[in-house]
Parts: sequence; C-alpha cells; structure tokens
Amino acid sequence: MHGYGISVRIEQMSKGVFRLNAGSLFLAIQRLERDGLIDGEWKPTENNRRARYYTLTAKGRKRLDNETREWGRQVTAIGRILEAS
Repeated sequence: MHGYGISVRIEQMSKGVFRLNAGSLFLAIQRLERDGLIDGEWKPTENNRRARYYTLTAKGRKRLDNETREWGRQVTAIGRILEAS
C-alpha cells in the first residue's frame, strides 16, 4: 500500500478510533524503511499518479510476528487484572 492507503485502512479497521496524522505516518514509514522492516517502490496509483508503495520485508514480518505475540500476552495479562477488580 502507499502511505495514504495505509492511513485510510488503519482508520477503517479501527472503526475511526485511530486517525493518523500524515506527518507522523511519514516519519514512522521512514524509520521502518531505514531499519529494513519495509521496502518502498515508486508505482502509479489507481489515479495514475506516482506514489511510494510499501511491503514488509522478511525482517519486518519476523518483527511483526514477535510484537504481535508480545502484545497478545500483555492484553491477556491486563484482562486478568481487570477481571480481578
């Protein structure tokens, strides 16, 4: 996806809870690319404009999997704490 598409998709998936600031998203994308977690490639959009499209690298997929597992552990722990209240 390109940057704007990523922003729209996150907002859709979160049902409007997460609305990304374009500047913040751009900085995050730069950092992910610099760290080798995503690759960017210039391509034409559906409207025939140029945009940079991003894909996860193998390193990025591994990091995502690890962080998803860790987030799941934390969510479970928080759920247990809240149920005990």
